[in-house]
Amino acid sequence: MSVMSGNLVWDVIVVGGGPAGMMAAGRAAERGLKVILAEKNGSFGTKLLLTGGGRCNFTNSEFDIRKFTEKYGDAGKFLFSAFSRMGVRETLDFFHKRGMSTKTENDLRTFPVTDSAETVLDVLIDYMKEGGVVTLLNSPVEEIIREKEVFSGVKLNNGDVIRGRNIIIATGGTSWPETGSTGDGYLWLKDIGHAVIEPSPALVPIMVRDRWVKELSGISLDEVRINVFSGGKKKLSVEGSILFTHTGISGPTIINMSGKIGKLLKEGEVTVSLDMSGSEDDRSADIKIRELFKKNNNKKLRNAIANIVPAAMAPIIIRMAGIDMEAECNIVTREERLRLVDLLRKMPIRVSGLGSAERSIVAGGGVIPEEIDFKTMRSRLVPNIHIVGDVPDIDRPSGGYSLQLCWTTGYIAGDSVSAHTDI
Repeated sequence: MSVMSGNLVWDVIVVGGGPAGMMAAGRAAERGLKVILAEKNGSFGTKLLLTGGGRCNFTNSEFDIRKFTEKYGDAGKFLFSAFSRMGVRETLDFFHKRGMSTKTENDLRTFPVTDSAETVLDVLIDYMKEGGVVTLLNSPVEEIIREKEVFSGVKLNNGDVIRGRNIIIATGGTSWPETGSTGDGYLWLKDIGHAVIEPSPALVPIMVRDRWVKELSGISLDEVRINVFSGGKKKLSVEGSILFTHTGISGPTIINMSGKIGKLLKEGEVTVSLDMSGSEDDRSADIKIRELFKKNNNKKLRNAIANIVPAAMAPIIIRMAGIDMEAECNIVTREERLRLVDLLRKMPIRVSGLGSAERSIVAGGGVIPEEIDFKTMRSRLVPNIHIVGDVPDIDRPSGGYSLQLCWTTGYIAGDSVSAHTDI
């Protein structure tokens, strides 16, 4: 019988063959349900293969559920029950039982031992095959079909109709649109009546106005204090690393701050201030510099400063402090030294904007959490539609938290759908 036969009603239709969709389809089929998955691309997991630079940081091995949910900001309160059912431990068990060995690196970022996203993808494809999931590639969904008060199927762009008792929307957000994540699900769910927050880049590099930043392209700073100012007030302060690029600043710490910086930009000018002194206050920083000068009394200032910051950065700081580039430490005046201390403590970088959506690791926006039952991932407006993965509006940092959200929400949706929903 054809999968599009008018007499065939599937228990579950999954729209989207990314990590959340594959997990949902596999779990529903494992329970004995008749499942069909429609994917617009010619292969599964297009975006998954790009994650972690192709290495696939597929979760974060923080086993404390409360600490884990805190990473999702205000949405964490909605996710506690979901992560209690399918959290990090359960996810690791899932992949380990299917033969995938894993390793944990800095900040509890967890990868397959192979350092290959294809390993993760293979597990998911095998999972679907084991349950007998029917898959349709190169099959973009054009619309969700409504009959009376329920949604009874989907229409493909070639005109074919698939009928089903439950529909799982796993179409992703709007990050990396070249992979097929173009926000289709948002439009359908908005038409149904869901409140959808307008998508925007969430985990992206920061673009800056200062030309000197380009001179440091490829240079990184570790263990620096990064302060963010808006309207003359400090709005954010974190310690971490920063990578200078030809257009601005990047690195895990900066990328994780980008969502908040984006919101501040809507209010006005934003400045990122770097404290590279390793000191608690101006006085202790000045003492540190005087001791450095004493040890390097007859040496060039730029060579002495290279003990604190990368060598490529020393001339830039000296130039900004208005000091002769060839000056030796023993001729630097008190006023020049204090200007130098001020820059080491408060190196200003003027933000011009965020990187484009095309460069975004994650896009913010989506269906508001209040309209989703996270115990089942069911829409609170339409009982036979489930919403998973990147489709809900949930902020999260980099480090494995996005993919864990996909595993959790996908599994719960597949575990919750029923074969008895009337259509």
